[in-house]
Amino acid sequence: MKRPAALEGLRLPAFTHTIRFRLTVLYSALIFVLTALVLGATYLAVERSGEAKPVTKQFTASKYVNDVYVGQVEAVKVQEVEAAVNYETLANLRNFSFVVLGALAVASPAIGWILSGRALRPVRSISRTAAEIQATDLSQRIRLTGPKDELRDLADTVDSMLDRLDEAFRAQRQLIDDASHELRSPLAIIRANLDAVLTAEESDEAERRAAARSVDRATTRMTRLVEDLLATARRSAPALADTDVDLAAAAGEACEEFAPLAAERALVLHRRLTPGLTVIGDHDAIRRAVGNLLSNAVRLAPAGTPITVAAGRDGPWLWTAVRDEGPGILDDDQARVFDRFWRTRQAPAGTGRDRHAGLGLAIVRQIVESHGGHVRLFSKVGEGSTFVLWLPAQGTETTHTGPPAERPV
Repeated sequence: MKRPAALEGLRLPAFTHTIRFRLTVLYSALIFVLTALVLGATYLAVERSGEAKPVTKQFTASKYVNDVYVGQVEAVKVQEVEAAVNYETLANLRNFSFVVLGALAVASPAIGWILSGRALRPVRSISRTAAEIQATDLSQRIRLTGPKDELRDLADTVDSMLDRLDEAFRAQRQLIDDASHELRSPLAIIRANLDAVLTAEESDEAERRAAARSVDRATTRMTRLVEDLLATARRSAPALADTDVDLAAAAGEACEEFAPLAAERALVLHRRLTPGLTVIGDHDAIRRAVGNLLSNAVRLAPAGTPITVAAGRDGPWLWTAVRDEGPGILDDDQARVFDRFWRTRQAPAGTGRDRHAGLGLAIVRQIVESHGGHVRLFSKVGEGSTFVLWLPAQGTETTHTGPPAERPV
């Protein structure tokens, strides 16, 4: 729709485009209209309650005082007097109504401005807080006080959202910092070997071979770290297509992958896998979770000791467990073993000097929890460890108390 020519080039003040201005116009218009309707209804009610007109008929009557005639006087009928009184009353009411409406026309915008300002005060608080928030600082909160109304619920929802964003950004920064720290060492090793040995003409064959082995270990460590980070990101993605998964089959595939490594260290791999255990989830992710547990067991268990991989059912819960006879985990460390980049303070002999990134158990917990399950650890120093993955069975409803607390194997 084209604007009238008279309005072309006319720019309204900025405040006329605000919600407060529109609410002011709405409030003032409502107040004015309602008052006008009330006064108009009152006027009509008074007008229809009786005849109202000025005195138009007068007549001459004789006046007597103590039965003594004193002369002629002007007189009107009683009905004429009542009509005249009603007429004056309506005139006064009409004048009063015009005065009230005129005053209200001036006062209603101010009243509407104040009312709209009070109604929009929480919105201004939300906008001010949002303007102060930066991507690097999410510590600001609205913390709106007052009645528990819709705007209070909105402010509380925004605060809750900011809490989740702050936690997500903090975890992301921590992950980046930890990953950078983990990558710095192998990169430094590769750089040092390249500068000191591999690119030096005076280096002999033995030095070059030793440097090549160091570079190979460093690149292997970096590859493992990158694979773990990709696995973490993949399981966090919302687009995973979960299907029916045979828990025993997934655990069996993990056993097959680590059987050669276990044989190299003279470890005995026992399988106690009950068939027909079906969960809803990602087959590769569950296999990787069991594989990460086996990786730690094969790496830490003393040579010649058994490693048991089992799977079973307990009510609405399915479980798979990996038990070893390794060095065990200190009681103070058991609550932290599933943290990213955490490593035990113990350095058992005979386990090699390969430094893992510390993401394996964190990935296990993430995979299991994303399937609606829980991870349990049972360990004593010198007696080994048992990791149990509890997962809800297909077509069952798990209880709110979680899986059993006992060790199933």
